[in-house]
Amino acid sequence: MNLENRLLRLLGRKHYVPSGADEITAKLELGQTEAKEVRAELRNLVRLGRVVRLPDKCFALPGDEDLVAGRILMNRRGGGRVVTTDATQPSIDIAPNAARTAMHNDRVLVLVDRPAATGRRQARGRRAPAGPSGRVVDVLERARTQVVGTLEKSRQLWYVVPSDPRITHDIYLPKFGQAAKPKARRGDRVVVEITEWPSRHNAPEGKLLEVIGSPSAPGVDVESVIRQYELPTRFPGKVKAEARRLGAKVTEADRKGRRDCREHNVVTIDPVDARDFDDAISLERIKGRRWRLWVHIADVSHYVTPKSALDKEARQRGNSTYLIDRVIPMLPEELSNELCSLKQGVDRLARSVEFVLSGNGQVEQAKFHSTVICSKRRFSYEEAMEILSRKPTGDIELMLHDAHRLAQKLRQARFRAGALDLDVPEHKVLLDAKGRLSEVRRVENDVSHQLIEEFMLLANEAVAKEIKRRRVKAIHRVHDKPDIEKLDELRARATLMGLRAGNLADQKQAGKFLAGLKGHLLADVFRIGYLRCMKRACYSTESIGHYGLAKDDYAHFTSPIRRYADLIVHRIVYQHAKLDDAALATAADHISLTERNSADAEMDSKHIKLMTHLQRQLDTQKPETYTAMVTDVRNIGAMVDITELGLKALVKRFSLSDDHYRFVPERGRLVGRQRGNEVAPGDQLKVQIEAVDIQKKQADFRVIKTKGTKRKKKPTSLSRKPRRTTNQNTPHKRKDTQKHPKAKRRRK
Repeated sequence: MNLENRLLRLLGRKHYVPSGADEITAKLELGQTEAKEVRAELRNLVRLGRVVRLPDKCFALPGDEDLVAGRILMNRRGGGRVVTTDATQPSIDIAPNAARTAMHNDRVLVLVDRPAATGRRQARGRRAPAGPSGRVVDVLERARTQVVGTLEKSRQLWYVVPSDPRITHDIYLPKFGQAAKPKARRGDRVVVEITEWPSRHNAPEGKLLEVIGSPSAPGVDVESVIRQYELPTRFPGKVKAEARRLGAKVTEADRKGRRDCREHNVVTIDPVDARDFDDAISLERIKGRRWRLWVHIADVSHYVTPKSALDKEARQRGNSTYLIDRVIPMLPEELSNELCSLKQGVDRLARSVEFVLSGNGQVEQAKFHSTVICSKRRFSYEEAMEILSRKPTGDIELMLHDAHRLAQKLRQARFRAGALDLDVPEHKVLLDAKGRLSEVRRVENDVSHQLIEEFMLLANEAVAKEIKRRRVKAIHRVHDKPDIEKLDELRARATLMGLRAGNLADQKQAGKFLAGLKGHLLADVFRIGYLRCMKRACYSTESIGHYGLAKDDYAHFTSPIRRYADLIVHRIVYQHAKLDDAALATAADHISLTERNSADAEMDSKHIKLMTHLQRQLDTQKPETYTAMVTDVRNIGAMVDITELGLKALVKRFSLSDDHYRFVPERGRLVGRQRGNEVAPGDQLKVQIEAVDIQKKQADFRVIKTKGTKRKKKPTSLSRKPRRTTNQNTPHKRKDTQKHPKAKRRRK
């Protein structure tokens, strides 16, 4: 038994009394020569949150002291919630005054509040907490050591306003400006390191590390995002050299012992600008009106071996990051875009799942093979959609039509089982040669996306079931039940708008409600509203299922080029690798962190371009007119969705000039005092930009009067019930809803 397990067993004994390092060494019957090793291991366990160090310098298990270690996810109010590596445990709410100096994604130690009595009625007007709450007692590990912000100056001091609105304190630079000619100017984007922050009641102090440049200079906006999230932009020389040594072709030795599938009609379907192809399919009809489906996934594990330089770098990155103007890959391009990429017309190694499916899509058999394949055709989603919209010509096009019909059967069965239809269109921001916004393109989740999505979901579930059958430890993709309190609020909003939502806490009722919204004016409003009620999917060593997909067993398997979690699963299923519980838990926590970090960076890179585009309209006094749909109404004004930009924004109540509006909460709308005009969810408005806060990434719009328009007094769009629709198997235009299809498959 190693030292870590001996320490945990000792601290977990029934009659253990918290002890210091020397006492623990003696209880383990170790000598002074091992005392240094015991102290080092205790420090490591404290850092991981598996052991706590009490004020008297004694050590204990967190649960024995009502302490919990986890990651804190901050909000803009200065509070947040703490999630642990144990996906079965609820998150812990942290009030703004209980967060101490914790920052977003920090690993913290939390003292959980234990009420003195249960069943006590809450004070009038106060809502009972939906889950456990607590306060941060220690910051165990900083998620990032650097902060990006804007350099500003008061009368006496220089300070930095953080770009991340979840950091609510400015950072003072006490030593900056002492030099005769400071290199940075007021208003520049800079990188600082926090050097001292004793208390949340005091402003943190820091030192300047880097001057990125003026916010108006080309490229500074995205570079600021890269620095803010500490994204690695270069691979170390050792990693690149290791990738080059692997060569560019599959060798005869590589093919040895693999199932040869090179004669199959294997195809890939990806975005038109994709360069890394990590999944492929083939389908054929077999005896008994059944189907043989092959799902082929790039075999990264053959080339990236444990503890190699490539493996260590991939693990540290956790996943690829897709910013608005570039990709920061998990693996060097020699692998991600070449040797591992399932390109057309070249031999590639794959890890494959062979399915035998009944005519209606029921899985009768699933086998797992190491294969060598050769893709016959590389389709973009647009090309696949064009083929599905007409009669097929040739074997491959006929296969695509068969695959489409089978995928739709799988999709219908999944929704009947309780999966939630949360697909909302993504808006892809395109840039010109100068890095400015040139177009915002709406990307629909049409049947060409669904074809690939359903087969990938099937493979992910099959692999998770195989892991369960073997009774081995692995990393699962988990998604817990949504917040009941938020669901109640969403149901109340639906009722105000004349919609029958039913019990949204019941998964099948929620699924019927969301499916019934198809074609309704407010469909996207309620799908997004339901998404906000849901907890974020993450990685865990415990298989608690995926709520949104209605699957009891689910793992990420289909994107090992872009996700380290998938690489771990490949090693466990195909190479029979065995990792201990602690190593898997640490990996699950780390890749959950890198995924959140990348998602935030991707969103920020998009928003900063949108905000800059809107600010340019104000600066040139040439505001564009947009169509906006009201999605929510509050006392401050109307929240709107700018359709052409894919942007959520605010129209302030006092900026509405056609009446003097007041908020009527029981009706969920703004009502004019003078003319009785109303603003309610579902209303369509013509708006122009009024104010932009690039720092907070927020925009305010104002309503403009257009010729021939008149504000409705009694909107009728809210009173009608959603259309009842039937499932269709024919191609039509219509996240893990398929936003950008590849991005969604990364996170589902």
